[in-house]
Parts: sequence; C-alpha cells; structure tokens
Amino acid sequence: MPNSTDIITPEIVAAHGLSEEEYARVLTALGREPNMVELGIFSVMWSEHCSYKSSRIHLKKLPTEAPWVICGPGENAGVIDIGDNQACIFKMESHNHPSYIEPYQGAATGVGGILRDVFTMGARPIANLNALRFGRPDHPKMKHLVQGVVAGIGGYGNCVGVPTVGGETNFDKAYDGNILVNAMTVGVAEQDKIFYSAATGLGNPIVYVGSKTGRDGIHGATMASADFGDDIEEKRPTVQVGDPFVEKLLIEACLELMATDAIVAIQDMGAAGLTSSSVEMATNGKAGIILDMDKVPCREEGMTPYEMMLSESQERMLMVLKPGKEAMAEAIFKKWELDFAVIGEVTDTGHMVLTWQGETVCDIPLGPLAEDAPLYDRPALSLADYKVWANVAPLGDIPECIDIVADLLKLMACPDLASRRWIWEQYDSQVGADTMQKSGGDAAVVRIHGTQKALAMSTDCTPRYCYADPYEGGKQAVAECYRNISAVGALPLAITNCLNFANPQRPEIMAQIVEALRGMGDACRALDFPIVSGNVSLYNESKATGGGSAILPTPAIGGVGLLADHAKMATIGFKAEGDQLLLIGGNGGHLGQSLWLREIHGREGGDPPPIDLAIERKHGEFVRKLVESGLASAVHDVSDGGPLVAATEMALASDIGFVSLLPPNATAFAEDQARYIVTADSTNAARIRSLAEEFEIGFSQMGYTSGKHVCQDDGSGNHKPPCIPLTQLREASDSFFRDWMES
Repeated sequence: MPNSTDIITPEIVAAHGLSEEEYARVLTALGREPNMVELGIFSVMWSEHCSYKSSRIHLKKLPTEAPWVICGPGENAGVIDIGDNQACIFKMESHNHPSYIEPYQGAATGVGGILRDVFTMGARPIANLNALRFGRPDHPKMKHLVQGVVAGIGGYGNCVGVPTVGGETNFDKAYDGNILVNAMTVGVAEQDKIFYSAATGLGNPIVYVGSKTGRDGIHGATMASADFGDDIEEKRPTVQVGDPFVEKLLIEACLELMATDAIVAIQDMGAAGLTSSSVEMATNGKAGIILDMDKVPCREEGMTPYEMMLSESQERMLMVLKPGKEAMAEAIFKKWELDFAVIGEVTDTGHMVLTWQGETVCDIPLGPLAEDAPLYDRPALSLADYKVWANVAPLGDIPECIDIVADLLKLMACPDLASRRWIWEQYDSQVGADTMQKSGGDAAVVRIHGTQKALAMSTDCTPRYCYADPYEGGKQAVAECYRNISAVGALPLAITNCLNFANPQRPEIMAQIVEALRGMGDACRALDFPIVSGNVSLYNESKATGGGSAILPTPAIGGVGLLADHAKMATIGFKAEGDQLLLIGGNGGHLGQSLWLREIHGREGGDPPPIDLAIERKHGEFVRKLVESGLASAVHDVSDGGPLVAATEMALASDIGFVSLLPPNATAFAEDQARYIVTADSTNAARIRSLAEEFEIGFSQMGYTSGKHVCQDDGSGNHKPPCIPLTQLREASDSFFRDWMES
C-alpha cells in the first residue's frame, strides 16, 4: 500500500486513474507535487463515480423542479412533498462492478449504501427495490452471479428490517461480462426534520460514527470508474464487506440523535469513504475542514492516512455537531454499541487539511476537488450516425403467427417474462407490516404508517429499445414507470435514476448517453415527472476472458407516486368471472424490437415502439380516474410481450381465465406504448366505454374473464381450440428459474 513519502511516478499516476492532463491540473491546483495521500484523494474525487466528469454537462439539462420538489439533485437523496408535513426521500444507485467481482457482498453493500443515503437525511426507510441485469443464463458464471446477488440483497435487506418490495430482472448476452445491480430505497420523514450535508459553523466539531475503518474497499470508486480487464479477480479486495445488523443500529442511533437539536450537518461515507463525505460537507457549506487522522477509529493495525481516507468500509457516517453536544451524542451511539469519535472541526480556510502523528499530511484547496473537478464534453455521434453504427436489422416482413397459443406458452417461459417468484420469495417484503402490494404487479405499494396514504414505486427500463434508439428508449423508460405507478391508481410525482452505460470515451457510447438523457428529459417534462436524484455508472464493459464488451445502454428509472387513499388501490388480478377486458389505447401492431420477434423467430430488428408523450399522459390520467372512481376492478399496463401476455399475467395473478377477442395473429404480442388493460363488470364497462368516447380515448374490447383457461375466440363466439389451461401456463412461467437453479 502506498505511503505518503513515496515518489510520484507516471506509473503511479496512471494506476490512480488520472490522465497526464488531469495530473497537470493537480499540479496547478496545488502549486507543487502532491504526496501520496493527496494523489489518492484527487484520484477518487475525480473518478467518474464521484465527479460525473463525462456526464455532468448533460445531467444539467434534465428537469429537476416542481412545486412538490423540496430538494432535487445535489444532496444524498431527493425529497418530495407528500402532504401533511411529510416528505418522501428516495434515491437509486449502482453497485455493478463490485457485484460482478463478489456478488454477495457487492449486492449487499449496494443495499446498505443506498439505505444510508436515505436515512442520512432524516427519513426512516420503508422500502427497498432493485433493478438487475444479467447475461445469458447458459453463461458459465451467470447462475453463480444470480444466486449471489439475490442472496446479498435479501441477506442485507431482511436483516436490517426494511422490506424489499419490487424491482425488475432482465437477461441479455451484453451483460455476460458486466452485470448491473441497481438498488433503490424509499423513506419517509417529517418536512421540518430533514437533514442536509452542508458543514457550517467555524470551530464546530466533526464526528465519526458507526463501524471502525478497515482496509476493505480501498479505491472502490476508482475501480468502479474503469472497465474490466483480465485482472478482474485481483480487484476482489476493492469490494466492501457489509454488516446489516450494524446498519440497523446505525439507523436507530442516527434517528434518535436527529430527534434532538444537535446535528448541523450529516453525510454518509459511501463511495470514496471519508474523503468524499468530508469534501462534500465542506464544499456544500462553503467552508474548510481539518481532520486528525490519529483519532479515526480503525479496526486494523498500522493503517495510514492514505488507507483511512480511501477505505470504503461500510456502516459509517460523518457529522457536524453543535458545540457542547458531543457528550450527549456520544452517549446515544455508545448505547447502540457504535463507535463515536470527534476527529476534526469546521474551518474557514476553504482547504481540506489532514494531520497525522503531529504532521500535516494533506493540504488541498476544496474547489479543485469538487466544484472545479474536470468536466468533459466528449465527442458523440449524432442519432442518425449512431443508428448507422448500431446496424440494427430492419424489421422487414413480419413472420406469420402460426399458433398463437403455442407462442404464448413459449413467451411465458422465456427468461425475460418468466415468473421471478424464485427471486422475490427470498426477500422479506412484509417486515414493517405496511406493504400492500409487492413484486408481481405493476408498482409496489407501501402504506405510510398510521395514515390512509400510500406510496407507489417502480423501477423500469427496456435496454433493447435503448440500444436500437436511445432517444425513444430514454422516453420509454420514464413512460413505463409512469404507467406502472398510474396502473395502481397513484399520482406519479418524481423519479430517481441509475444511468448505466459503457465507455464514454467512445463516440457511439456517448451518443447513447446524450440521446437517452434527451429522451428522459422530454418525457419528464411532458409527464410532470421531475428527476430529483440519481447516479451515473460508466465503463460498464469487459475485456475479461469469457466476457462480452459493452452493456446495452440501461438508463434505469425508479419512480414514486402517491395514493391519497390506499383503499382505492388497483391490482392486476382478475376479480370475477364474466368481467370484460378493455384495452385502453386499442389494438396495436408494432412488433419492432418485440419479445415475440426475438423469442419466437430469433430476430432482433426494427425500431422500438414510438412514444407519444401527450397520449401517455392522457391515458395515464384516464386510468387513474377509473381507479379513483372504482369503475375498474383490475388494471395492468401493457409492456413486454404485448396485450396477450399482460392479460395472461392478470389471469395467473387471480387463477381466473379469459377468452381473448384479439385478432389471432402477431398483433396480440405487439408492444405499442401507452396501453393498459382494465377489467369491469358489464355495467361499469359500459360507463368506461362512454367516458373513453367522451375524452377521445382509444380502446377496444379485448375479451372477458371465464373459467380456468386462456382461449382464443374466432369472432363468432366459438372458442378456437386448443384452449390452454392456466396450470400449464403457470408451469411454463415458474419453470425457468426453478429448473435453472436446480440444474
């Protein structure tokens, strides 16, 4: 491990992830050569993971404000007003590289980190979600990675006592060498008890709380800002190790101290650990900071300032307290059996100063570390040139659908549509006793304890759409999240995101970033669905043996909406036989990039379905009115696999079959957007039709519930054999994960 007295060589600079130009900027900022501690601090603060140097210029174009937004991007998490002096605090982050190297700990500490982002601001976490992308199921490492990631998410979330209520999981060969693990946490706080990170007050004490610092996770942020090579196994020590039981103690201790008036500022130690937390606090407070490294609690002998500052040991927080509150705060943390140490104070120098063994081992002006960090406007292909590069096959002639029932059965068994029961049954979704709807529906719903209100939440993205057309794919990710939240009857309020892309130094990848963000921004503006927090994860590609190259562009969206009365919540399961199925948005026919084309005919071609944002908003508002008025007995949005798959999912959720009146051809699997299936008895169905005509909402009669089969009507009232039993469809849906994990 480097020492502060080591001579800085070009090789050492390169090993720290800094280019020659960036190192020249370090020399200019300091007016001298840095020592190793200072070089390490610049290295992590200027990494993509911490500085967003390739994406900041484009992130600034996103809409982040609305009357209900209390705090947008820039803090630990986003904050929105949910009425009654309550706020929802939420964020999504990535832990991709660590999860590929060490899946259990990588995923577990991803959950731990996002939990800290939320409770740092004064919220009690009420729900966890995730968005997972894996490679081909037959890849030799993939079963191990899936098992480890799912166990890590469940192991941490279950132990810390926060329910895991929703998420999504996709498979594609593009993730063979670089899986994605994105974790989201949602919490609730009182609006007048929200805590921020700005360190203020000359001489105010800076305190370290939580676990001791170890050597795990050193240079984790730098590792997360580079692609994988053949030395991937050597990076295992850069993965942090978490302890959910300590995290639970830390949550309770922090919330207890937050009930007092002792805290001036608070920040969790996430990526880059003590470095990023102290730099961000001082920068946000336009102050300076001095830390005595001899006072940092360490669990290993002989740790150097370099190691202490760059360690990403878990379950740690940094606080600024009011003078005289130290003893009271220490008593709280000691009661919860956590470390507590006063390690420094706020200054007015605008510098980060570190002392160790009586000497100053770091003195860096804060401006260059944070606000003046490198910012690149990297070259990007135009959307037209990108499409030439992507070389997506044209749709061409659409194959015939020879046997609609056989196609449905095959689709329900494919990895992207098969039941995720094997995954979510490993998560405790009911702890806290407020979960009203969990994985398996459109959006998860969690009651706000002691009220009639509930929060609806969903994670969404369709990477194959984003690859074929990143602009339309960015729009669609936001629109699908909007639909999922609307489908349960909630008003969509705001989103967080986790922007997963490959190497931004490649113009084609930069085009994916620029166009996806442009699409997201347009969708957020059109839907009044602002972005209040997020994370960027770049260099998600692999040169490792057996790995793929670049991932598909994956701008994962995590959305939150509000149900004013959870008693009116909609679910996807059919409620009774004889109900009518109405397809809001009407019959479609778009099969470009559809799962039917890929899974049934082995073709990946055509443009993704276009997104009409005005129609998305209009249909979402209409469906929410149907739920609010009680006219719809069940609701489900139409997405992957089209309306026949969506209706089958509704049937499997209720064990009630249906007769389809859809045309018996491939349009039953079309993935046109802005569509929902709603069910109602004959009286309410007539009222829905009347309202749809009044508001000029397209719709069609899709079928009716009946029996224990899925049947195709030939238009004359006769069921076209063969009908397919729900038991057979359920077996097909359950078999993928069950058989894979038992093999």
